[in-house]
Amino acid sequence: MSTRVQPAVTDKGVLKKFLDLPQPKDKVMVEYIWIDGTGEGVRSKCKTMDFEPQKPEDCPVWNFDGSSTYQAEGSNSDMYMHPVALFRDPFRQGPNKLLLCQVFKFNKEPAETNNRLSCEAVMNEAKGAKPWFGIEQEYTMLDGDNYPFGWPKCGFPGPQGPYFCGVGANKVFGRDVVEAHYRACLYAGVKICGCNAEVMPAQWEYQVGPCEGIEMGDHLWVSRYLLHRVAEEFGIVTSLDPKPMTGEWNGAGAHCNYSTEPMRGPGGLKVIEDAIAKLSRKHKEHIRAYDPNQGADNLRRLTGRHETSAIDDFSAGVANRGSSIRIPRQVAEDGFGYLEDRRPSSNCDPYSVTEIIVRTTVLDQ
Repeated sequence: MSTRVQPAVTDKGVLKKFLDLPQPKDKVMVEYIWIDGTGEGVRSKCKTMDFEPQKPEDCPVWNFDGSSTYQAEGSNSDMYMHPVALFRDPFRQGPNKLLLCQVFKFNKEPAETNNRLSCEAVMNEAKGAKPWFGIEQEYTMLDGDNYPFGWPKCGFPGPQGPYFCGVGANKVFGRDVVEAHYRACLYAGVKICGCNAEVMPAQWEYQVGPCEGIEMGDHLWVSRYLLHRVAEEFGIVTSLDPKPMTGEWNGAGAHCNYSTEPMRGPGGLKVIEDAIAKLSRKHKEHIRAYDPNQGADNLRRLTGRHETSAIDDFSAGVANRGSSIRIPRQVAEDGFGYLEDRRPSSNCDPYSVTEIIVRTTVLDQ
């Protein structure tokens, strides 16, 4: 039996009178966002600028204490944030911005969890193929005691079945967070394209894309920042754990829909099948790249059950959600389109996922 922990919340009505104060026209708040040393967590801090930046390059390189983010020793703790993508700030609104950054060490080497640098190099090399991505980000809402939000505290909800895309207070929990997050993403300029309740109660999914090349990782990371930040307003924790509940419950993935220009054109199905053959030969390498712990997290999820393939087996099939790679039925009928890689975990780094897919299928590396 779990004990409920009340989340620390404040009166938003009190906050509002301060947010209603006029902001000086020559002052803009820019929230710098970066990936921490876990390869999964996001951090942020704010800088005041005296003009409204229009592109990332308008913003200065800034630093932070890496010894407090699992990224440096205290004796040499400065880490440097290099701006890469700029978005509107849905929390402060007005001219204020969200700024995604990649992290470098004092010696100008990329931080260990800076996978964007190598991903961008691969995307530049393969830009002629015009790789498009769409990632389906699954996540689980948790209460203050890390138990799924809305679940009975002395037991479990009924078996899976009525919850996927469900409607009703007895089938879905936390829709307010979902709606607020969707609108925040739209306002910010994140390419969110859909959302739905998932198979396990308190589990949800949203989709980002289509994005070309490096844009996929940028937009997914900012969407995750917005998810955590919106849920914070409601006193709810959003978890990217790929298997937050053991037993007969679905895990959480980040299924990656992928295509190149030849896949999207006439005869594209043959190009898709050739790409799947290449993916089959690099299965182990992809599994290591598909979660921050080189497969250890996905080991709990990819069991061959609950709409997953087994982690050590590679498979592909039309409309088969139990396979590693799914070809949508409409794609098989049309003869062109995209494939869905169902192996990436919910806490994957999208830079690592998209990079290795392009390396394998386009660059033959």
